[in-house]
Amino acid sequence: MKRQAQAALLFLLGASLLHAGTTDLYLRYVKSGLRPLLLLSAAVLITAALATAWYERKAPTPPTHPEPRISWLLALPVLALILVAPPALGSYSALRTGTALQEPYGYEELPPHDPTPLSLPDYAARAVYDQGRTLKNRRVQITGFVALSPSGTPYLVRMTLNCCAADAQPIKIALTGEVPPVLRPDTWLRVTGTYTPRTTTDPVNGAPIPYLKVTKATPTAPPKDPYDET
Repeated sequence: MKRQAQAALLFLLGASLLHAGTTDLYLRYVKSGLRPLLLLSAAVLITAALATAWYERKAPTPPTHPEPRISWLLALPVLALILVAPPALGSYSALRTGTALQEPYGYEELPPHDPTPLSLPDYAARAVYDQGRTLKNRRVQITGFVALSPSGTPYLVRMTLNCCAADAQPIKIALTGEVPPVLRPDTWLRVTGTYTPRTTTDPVNGAPIPYLKVTKATPTAPPKDPYDET
């Protein structure tokens, strides 16, 4: 591939990373804390592209050889990143991966709100590993997307990630109580409910999944950051 083409590909890749990093699009790929590194990478790629184009323009023209056309396939991932924004991981991935719930080192005191807003992983950890001691006599409010187990059990799920979407894993809670009669997978819900000691096991890895007794469930828009960071 000629250097002009190399410079063009570098510029397109850098521009696509710059676009993702200056909008919320990057949150579909990496955790929010990596935004500065993403913008830095974009700047390096764009600078390298401009330097390559300038050098090629100033340098004497060497003998050229026809490049294999297949090398232009390298442009496809760049164009896909620019033109097609894939959705965040949802129920399809969640049902094929075991719940990744881990016991925390401790639990912060819950604020005196009613209902108390909680992240889904926080509720799941308190319900399983703390036997719900901090959840008793409290109404909680949790947001997640719907997934339906092979047996028909409705789950509320958040995908957690350590670095990027490639290592995303689900944390699931099962729903009981006043669950909407019709649930569509990947629908985002804001659920209000109370702790129940009931649990089930994930059919994928046998890990515990706690239940939440639902008193109210309202469809809601997907959050700006669809992943729960650990």
